[in-house]
Amino acid sequence: VDRARATVGIDGVTVGEALDGIGYAGTDAPTPVHAYVELHIEQGPVLEQEGITIGVVEGVQGISWTEVTVTGVSNHAGTTPLRLRHDAGWVAGSMIAFVRSMARALGGDQIATVGSLRLHPDLVNVIPNRAVFTLDLRNTDEAVLQQAEAQAFAELDRLAAQEGVTVQHRSLARFEPVRFDSALVDRVEATAQGLGLSTRRMPSGAGHDAQMLARICPAAMIFVPSAGGISHNVKEHTEPADLEAGANVLLHVLWSLAQ
Repeated sequence: VDRARATVGIDGVTVGEALDGIGYAGTDAPTPVHAYVELHIEQGPVLEQEGITIGVVEGVQGISWTEVTVTGVSNHAGTTPLRLRHDAGWVAGSMIAFVRSMARALGGDQIATVGSLRLHPDLVNVIPNRAVFTLDLRNTDEAVLQQAEAQAFAELDRLAAQEGVTVQHRSLARFEPVRFDSALVDRVEATAQGLGLSTRRMPSGAGHDAQMLARICPAAMIFVPSAGGISHNVKEHTEPADLEAGANVLLHVLWSLAQ
């Protein structure tokens, strides 16, 4: 427990500090968990696009988050020939293009995203001497996810040598793919179909509590459609009828587990 409380998040706050801050740092001894079932919006466009009401989630993609810092040399953008540049911004841009092509080449469920990019000194007429960006890699297959990581880091090293810059990277988060309990997944699917609802088996592209609880008990998830696939946005919306359908599936699954 002490080791868990001492774990530091990417924001620099420990688990213990966060629990203390919200009043959840209790002293009760944990009891065995029979099962965990989570209802959530899909946070993606698939269910809506296919006209399906219930997503039966089979597992959660593995997630690899890395922060990359490229250090080059700032010089005047108008007077420095391309052959004499050590351009941190160009290296970052090259990596953005590379990881997209890499993900397509790996195929399957491989996803790659650069979601944050900061350049210094961030001036229109100055070659950047520093670029800091994030790399988000995801896959349902751990072996392929590791392959994507290796290819990305190898390309970083190649670009560093080619452009005369230095590259550092640090892991922000790393989770292996999770497969949910097959019997519980089957139960979710059968329950939804028994209620006359259309279903589709699918992975979760986002992280959820269920992937953590799956380590200690049978876990599964129920998805309902997200309008336009929009999430983490004020325009996030799910139709009330779909919310009701998902809640009914959750209710009936939990009822059956309690018998």
